[in-house]
Amino acid sequence: MRDNANIDNASAEEVDRLCNLLQAFNRPWLGAGEEVQINLAARSENGDLLGGILASVSLGWLEIHVLWVDARSRVSGTGTSLLTQCEQIAISMKAHSSRLDTFDWQAENFYERRGYVCFARLENYPTGHQRIFMKKHF
Repeated sequence: MRDNANIDNASAEEVDRLCNLLQAFNRPWLGAGEEVQINLAARSENGDLLGGILASVSLGWLEIHVLWVDARSRVSGTGTSLLTQCEQIAISMKAHSSRLDTFDWQAENFYERRGYVCFARLENYPTGHQRIFMKKHF
């Protein structure tokens, strides 16, 4: 059987509909699956942004999307404080584990020192480097 579908760019409305259709398909297995955002910022005394973490909790997992710390604050404990506070909030929401990804030039060692372990590596992502997927059980 040959597929005669015309494939083109999806509109914003179609993107929303596709997401809703997939969520409806998954609902019998996942329940409502509410996702709660955790977005934290670290600021200096004068209000300058020193770092931040953007994450979400869903299905018992904390997912770290972004953790960034200004280069001048990277040895001050700001990253550890952001990660720890985010994890504590997630635990209070009944999260049992956390997952994130990083690149080989970023922060694998930072996360390992905080209890994260690598569960997958993608080679040549980008070419000559690795994308590293990590997890931690609380």
